Amino acid sequence: MLTSCEYSSLVIDRLCDQARGQNVAVACFYFDFAARREQSSTSMLGAILKQILGALEEIPKEISQAYEDQKKVIGGRGPQLSDITKMLQTTSSGRLTFLCIDAMDECVPEHRVKILNSLNQILQKSPGIRIFMTGRQHVQAEIQKRLSGRVASIAITPKKGDVIGYLRTRLEEDTNPDAMDDNLEADILRRIPEDISEMYVEVTTFRELP
Repeated sequence: MLTSCEYSSLVIDRLCDQARGQNVAVACFYFDFAARREQSSTSMLGAILKQILGALEEIPKEISQAYEDQKKVIGGRGPQLSDITKMLQTTSSGRLTFLCIDAMDECVPEHRVKILNSLNQILQKSPGIRIFMTGRQHVQAEIQKRLSGRVASIAITPKKGDVIGYLRTRLEEDTNPDAMDDNLEADILRRIPEDISEMYVEVTTFRELP
């Protein structure tokens, strides 16, 4: 059984393999519940932009100029969300670009709104962009709405037998086996699979191909 992060990693690895040697950009971001307050809309999209710029042989002049303009502001400051959105539109306008975003449900709601609205603006101006996104089922309607319905969704629900097999493997790899007795192991194998459909249901979101 694969977790959300592992699903995303497989997709990213496949895209990177296919993009090698071609004029294709791949960027990714993993949301983490433990760091959700630090992962703002600006920092998240800024991280995506940094990855895309890092793969370019030459940074577009308008982006270089935008950074220079920010340095002239009193005290200096980083680009604002609207600036980053425009830069992403610029970098993805001339080539196929894949954005992979994992665990959107773990993003703080107010940040998620801004991120999805910014992604929608980028989609409007950049026909070559594709977005792969995972998240639990309760954010599906919001994603559909914010991205103007231009999505295809796939619900992924692990089978109980796969979950039990995965748990057994992880228990066998426990570095402190003395902490586990037969009763605790049986309880883990019984209770976790009962709740797994809610814990691991994911929504995979793409922009539809033209």
